[in-house]
Amino acid sequence: MASSDAKLIKLDFTTGFHRESTQYAEEGKWYDGDRVRFRSGKPENLRGYTTKVTETFDGNARDLVTWSDNNQFKRALWGTDKKLYEHNGDEIFDITPVSVSVTLANVFGTSIGTTRVCVSDGSHGRKSGDFVYFTSAAVIGSDVTLDDVYSISVVDSNVYAIEVSGAAGATSTQTGSATFHYLIATGAENAATGLGYGAASYQATVCASQTRAWNQPTSIGASDFISQITQWSLDNWGEDIIANRRGGTIYHFDTDASTTPLRATKVSGATNSTPTTVDSIIVSPNDRHLIALGSNAFNTTSSPTGGYDPLTVRWSNQEDYTNWIPSVSSTSGETILTDGTKIVGSVRSKNAITIWTDNSLWQMQYVGTPFTFSFRQLGTNCGMIGAHAGVDYNGTPIWMGYENFYAFDGQVRNLPSTVRRYIFDDLNIDQKDKVYAGINSEFKEIIWLYPSGTSQECDSYVLYSPEENYWTYGSCFWTTFNDRTIFGNTITTGTTVAGSNLYNNEPPDIYTGNGSSLSSYIESGDFDIADGNELMFMDKIIPDFDISTGNIKFSVKTKQYPESTNIIEKGPFTIGNTTSKVDMRARGRQGRIRVSCNNTGTKWRWGSLRLAVQPDGGR
Repeated sequence: MASSDAKLIKLDFTTGFHRESTQYAEEGKWYDGDRVRFRSGKPENLRGYTTKVTETFDGNARDLVTWSDNNQFKRALWGTDKKLYEHNGDEIFDITPVSVSVTLANVFGTSIGTTRVCVSDGSHGRKSGDFVYFTSAAVIGSDVTLDDVYSISVVDSNVYAIEVSGAAGATSTQTGSATFHYLIATGAENAATGLGYGAASYQATVCASQTRAWNQPTSIGASDFISQITQWSLDNWGEDIIANRRGGTIYHFDTDASTTPLRATKVSGATNSTPTTVDSIIVSPNDRHLIALGSNAFNTTSSPTGGYDPLTVRWSNQEDYTNWIPSVSSTSGETILTDGTKIVGSVRSKNAITIWTDNSLWQMQYVGTPFTFSFRQLGTNCGMIGAHAGVDYNGTPIWMGYENFYAFDGQVRNLPSTVRRYIFDDLNIDQKDKVYAGINSEFKEIIWLYPSGTSQECDSYVLYSPEENYWTYGSCFWTTFNDRTIFGNTITTGTTVAGSNLYNNEPPDIYTGNGSSLSSYIESGDFDIADGNELMFMDKIIPDFDISTGNIKFSVKTKQYPESTNIIEKGPFTIGNTTSKVDMRARGRQGRIRVSCNNTGTKWRWGSLRLAVQPDGGR
């Protein structure tokens, strides 16, 4: 029982997480947590998620767009290291472009009782993991129908194998004909560091304008060479989509196309002027030009397609993404930026395009004839860390750099963050290009997904609220993040052991992880009395929580000194909406509290908890 000297102290902590110093130094603040946001200064758990469709898809998504077509059908489209996908209705559709089609005869071989089919193509040029489908194919092996998209397993330069759904009823050799449709080659899932023959795949880009041949080591650069991941950029052209996979050409997805299967197709313009090597694309606002960032230049001599420069900006004719030839009758053009080694990414603002290189910030704005666009450098030494690491938040570009967060509000400024040191120490810098920024307009938040520690994939997030000016972080499995504009809740892609899925993120009143329990917690910095000159004795908690259903857990942790490893935990105590008080006995020079929940369907929010504390001597 508490003595007469015991007093109830109210435990209120500063909004957001604070990780710029030690847990002892962050007294009076929240220090750590997971899946927590703040509203009006009070912490609460995030809502949950559900799979949008039951189907999984191949690879990890690197960009995601959502939109409504002219018939008001809600759609989503995303690109992975393996394929390009579209969602509408209740299905996911493989819309990966075809790179080449060829008709061949006497090309299939089967063995009775097996599902392996050998395919002969002396010029296939594929690698294992690439994909092919067939049309006009005869039944082979007496009962095998080639009616799917198949993953290729290379045998040699002339033969590869595929796995079909049913075993062949007969053995056959060099039989059957078909039209082969090879999808664009699959790309790199992860960035790879180092040199040598295995550092990058055949024909992988080593540096500008140079690729690795079959028998060449990656000897360009130094030991810190890092190969790039497969990256996509996607944007709307009316109800259609323009798509680009970094280092490749530009594709168009027509929502009204009648072809089967419905796939994105290569953009082929006048005299083949469409750039063939492009790092990213974006559509300009209002004036509607298609812009290629990091591109091969226009060449008026032998070929309209000139040399690649990672700082080149090219744009098509207005309202015509197929015409890239500058002329008196066209608004097409190009320019080269001057600060940095490559263009990293871009976002669209109301009346301009914001462009980041690896070192600088630029504004591209439509000005009409004769120049079409003006370019203005806004800052230097402020490059963006990854292709999708920036957003435009209500007209203000905000982005993640290599060591800081930044905003441009008339000038480039460091965005003060109470978790900056923690996040950048936690980031797996080798996989930095996977950082993905998104906006959650419902809660007026900006979120960055990133790979932490030694993780190869995004497994963490950092969240910033410009309105309430706080920062939090936590765990996740999302790789892309799209605002609620189309579907009513944010849409994400994520990869689990069960495969890659499209998710409804934080739909109303959902506090489960696709039907399973969902954990959240928050922990304070250390607190003491009399600056630690006195020990504390705590014997009662008077909780104040808003809990929808179920309960939460509450713990008090104490220790004698800031660096002490002997931490004594009292609890966790179960607290529900009817819990008036919790009796306990805890002693220590420093104390901290922890609130946690690992239930199915529980929504909780912190109110203003009180703790009975009294001095307990100096020893």
